[in-house]
Amino acid sequence: MNAAPHSSSEADTPAVAGTQAFGKFMRVLQLVADAEQPPNVAALMRATGFPRPTVHRIVAALVAERMLLEDPATHGLALGPRLIQLAGRAWGRSDLRLGAADALRRLRDATGETVHLAVPSGRAMVFIDKLESPAAVRMSSRIGSSVPLHVTAVGKAWLAALPPAERAAQLDGLPLPRHTDHTLTDPAALRAELDLTAARGWSTDREEHETGVYCFGAPVLGADGRPVAAISVTTLVFRQRADVAQAYVAPLLAACAAVSERLAQQPRPDPCGTA
Repeated sequence: MNAAPHSSSEADTPAVAGTQAFGKFMRVLQLVADAEQPPNVAALMRATGFPRPTVHRIVAALVAERMLLEDPATHGLALGPRLIQLAGRAWGRSDLRLGAADALRRLRDATGETVHLAVPSGRAMVFIDKLESPAAVRMSSRIGSSVPLHVTAVGKAWLAALPPAERAAQLDGLPLPRHTDHTLTDPAALRAELDLTAARGWSTDREEHETGVYCFGAPVLGADGRPVAAISVTTLVFRQRADVAQAYVAPLLAACAAVSERLAQQPRPDPCGTA
């Protein structure tokens, strides 16, 4: 039996059914994940502009699926165990994260400081791994959080390792909001900083993202020589060692080289799909 012809063109039909609804769910999840304090339904309404019934329906569905947890006393919302479990499995199976694990551990042990592994995501970097310093004072960053390119050591390391034309394209129109008194908000100053970073092979965040926090970063290169990630060492200004080159930069560059070499040794996919 032949199917009846469609009454409307394919252009009138959404490419993927349910995309709009799914986008609303993801918007709510992202807002909860990024919030400094657990938001309630009213806060989510203000942030999204969605009607109260829509937000209630989304929150109820996410709570039922254990993607969100609601505090019965305050009605504040936090990420739920199912979402965290899924994220943990994704990070645990990441080839990059697994390939960098030993190098990150050695770097943390060599410096005694917190280390991060980050990958580019749009015009930001996302932390996909973090090993805490054994020191008493620790960093507030967390796995899964995104950070700006222009104020972070990982962001500047990744930008500087790009070919000049691609770096210029990334910087074109890049917002440069001020986070501290040390933030580079002038495009020319940032370009000069990236030129210096590219020449020496490592970057710095000199209290540009958080006051009192100093970071060193360097890129991780893929098999084709392009930057695919960046690693940073984060210390606090009051305990930063004077011998920067030996204390932080040398072990950082060694870690990045080890991860890059491991990535280069991985078999590259066959573009034709043949064995």
